[in-house]
Amino acid sequence: MATSEHGGSAEPRLVIAALEPFYAWVRELSWLVIRLAAGGVLFAHGFDKITRLGVSAFASGSLARRGIEPSVPLAYLIIFNETVGAICLMLGLFTRVIAAIIAIEFAVITFYVSFPNGFTWTSPGGGWEYPLLWGLVIFAIALRGGGPYSVDRLIGREI
Repeated sequence: MATSEHGGSAEPRLVIAALEPFYAWVRELSWLVIRLAAGGVLFAHGFDKITRLGVSAFASGSLARRGIEPSVPLAYLIIFNETVGAICLMLGLFTRVIAAIIAIEFAVITFYVSFPNGFTWTSPGGGWEYPLLWGLVIFAIALRGGGPYSVDRLIGREI
């Protein structure tokens, strides 16, 4: 097995070698696509919390009802994560820190809120696999950072 200069394994040889220029061109776009997808889905949830529920209704109706306290400050944090944080993810700005904070939020959603429900087909209210999936995607973003098409890269600094 071939290894790269960074100690990891090299890319496998392509069955259709003529595709190499295309793959080389799009390889780094994958992180942009992942950031846009994760941030966009997250933003939709945050925007809904602001426009449909409001902070106090979200705090009392969702967090406090589940015993998550202090509900009002946590509601502000969650809404910040799911709006401003989501925009930062999409832009690739403060990517590692924002993604780490959001990954912690998803760990709480997965294991405290959704885990008792079981898997989706055992619970009409939803299971733990969907928030786990998004939490792991966002954790991967935290590990990788913004990638080459990010504001972090543009300014040449990363937290």
